[in-house]
Amino acid sequence: MAVKALNGQSVERTPRPIKILQFGEGNFLRAFVDWQVDIANEMGIMDAGIAICKPRPNSSQKRGTIEVLKGQDCLYHTYLEGVKDKKPMKEVRLIKSVQCAINPYEEYDKYEQIILSPELKIVISNTTEAGIRYEEDDLSALPPKSYPAKVAALLYKRFKHFAGDPTKGLCVICCELIEDNGSTLHEYVIKHAKHNNLEIEFIDWVEHNCNFCDTLVDRIVPGFPTDTIDEIKEELGFDDNLVVKGELYHLWAIGGNGYEEVQRQLPLDKAGLHTLYMPSIKQFRDKKERILNGSHTGMVPIGLQIGCETVMDAFNNSDLERFINTMVAEEVIPMIEEDQAELQEFASGILERFYNPYIRHLLKSISLNSLSKWEARNYPTVIDNWRKAGKVAEKELFTFAALLTLYSGKVDFEPNDTPEHIEFIQKVWNNDDIHGTVKAIVENRNIWTVDLTEVSPFVERVAKYVKDILECGMAAALKKML
Repeated sequence: MAVKALNGQSVERTPRPIKILQFGEGNFLRAFVDWQVDIANEMGIMDAGIAICKPRPNSSQKRGTIEVLKGQDCLYHTYLEGVKDKKPMKEVRLIKSVQCAINPYEEYDKYEQIILSPELKIVISNTTEAGIRYEEDDLSALPPKSYPAKVAALLYKRFKHFAGDPTKGLCVICCELIEDNGSTLHEYVIKHAKHNNLEIEFIDWVEHNCNFCDTLVDRIVPGFPTDTIDEIKEELGFDDNLVVKGELYHLWAIGGNGYEEVQRQLPLDKAGLHTLYMPSIKQFRDKKERILNGSHTGMVPIGLQIGCETVMDAFNNSDLERFINTMVAEEVIPMIEEDQAELQEFASGILERFYNPYIRHLLKSISLNSLSKWEARNYPTVIDNWRKAGKVAEKELFTFAALLTLYSGKVDFEPNDTPEHIEFIQKVWNNDDIHGTVKAIVENRNIWTVDLTEVSPFVERVAKYVKDILECGMAAALKKML
């Protein structure tokens, strides 16, 4: 079957006022934010168009996503697959919420027109974790280099253009995967304003009329389906070069100062979407990180050492599936101070995603920076069990032991982590003195920001599990844990 070109001639679309400026043209935002806004628009809950803005200049001559978006009149499909109640499901949607795509480095006038529009209400970003950092910048540049400086500059232009009108502030929502993402951006915007000697009236205007919200986002988005794109194009009937593949599950928690205004401007919950608004996302973030991310981080070093490539492979191993489910039920959930039945339900929904046969979520990809991830996601469960219940979280410690053997240099795996940390682990590794090896690694405060030995049996128990893994092999050591 011949496929049609995907553009404004082949697809009817309702023009919508641009109320959202989005910094970031990547797969995640297009399959997450733009998808949600599209649904809310279709249901009549919202009438909001999105302008996608390129946050960084071109690093090569390669044709980028902004150019491809323009070629398709900002139309593309999301192709979502997953499991619901253990049944496979698929949802395909033609996204029409994006109205234009801008490269501000080449189209500054167009960019400025949008940032000074009275209809603009929301700024959304995903500029990667490295995008929200402070570096001295010239706010008069067209545009400034860093993302925080861009936000400071655009807010200042609005302040001047609208003569400090309190109704012309913006809701700024960050999707970058850093803790306190919106709060951090707010801090840097104010810092830029002070460094550039902007008026105190402007700073007051930002403080009282702009809202910077922290968020937690969750949806696995593998991105463009390279391996199956020809079949997908035929199924869609369109020559879509921006198809985004993702899972069905989605969660967006938005919190912090001004969250009520964000809920008013972006009422995605009214469209039946899993978007939550709350005064603070800290408790929710901790819950999600411990259950979902902690399971991922704990699963990876075990799964890789028993021959698994993906999360699905790992959960198809009955021993590893049972291990993770038991760890969550017995060690993680009891340490979270919320209704236990609700937590069990939340965890079931989270863990069900691991059975998704359509998402090839590689364990090797998840293994990036596992040392800091384990400290942030798994150690809080360990220390809480010790402090609150006087218990050793044995399964969490087993995942740590598995991580050490994975990084030891003695297995066929090349860790992707801080080079000096990997070098240290492999340098001190001594199969004849596992206790001494574990002790040296655990006590290295260049690797850890916390004192792991506060849990007094930590070294002893981890060393025991490392010995089990080395002597019996991972599969047998895992069985022994059960």
